[in-house]
Amino acid sequence: MPHLASRYLAEGPRVGIRHFSHDDAAEFTSRARESKELHQPWLFPPDTASAYAAYAGRLIEDPSKAGFLVCEKDDGGSIAGFININNIVRGAFQCGALGYGAFAHAAGRGLMREALGLVVDHAFGPLGLHRLEINVQPANTASIALAGSCGFRLEGFSPGMLHIDGAWRDHERWALTAEMRARARRQD
Repeated sequence: MPHLASRYLAEGPRVGIRHFSHDDAAEFTSRARESKELHQPWLFPPDTASAYAAYAGRLIEDPSKAGFLVCEKDDGGSIAGFININNIVRGAFQCGALGYGAFAHAAGRGLMREALGLVVDHAFGPLGLHRLEINVQPANTASIALAGSCGFRLEGFSPGMLHIDGAWRDHERWALTAEMRARARRQD
């Protein structure tokens, strides 16, 4: 019997990560609508077909972005969340900024922690990045807990850093380097 290639770029025990596709619009937007209460005021993922087409198009076509869908392996590959690497800068910097969100049906189950580990490994491996950053609003305790649990360190505070939901919002800056990740792995 021939070996079937995985549909995922990387997979752990419960989740796999794969790139966005235009065919994911119906499921993604439905999950986004179901998750508004969880996401707001921090995050506003696309919840219409046209908004999704523009969003996914940028992630698929722009080389300064890499988008990953978090899929539950035991649930037929249903979308549990998403993790994007934005503002990828090459050259001497080799850095990107992470943004992520779980959908309500998957929140609090450890799926995003597993998936973030997979994305970090992919970023420091095949993508060749050296540093990843996460910018989080200080009151978003769930996002801060996820960053910390995956080895990111708090590096600073930026007042009025990003314009979200009609206002300039303060953010904590968290970061992880390839060396930090390798050091943590040796200690495990």
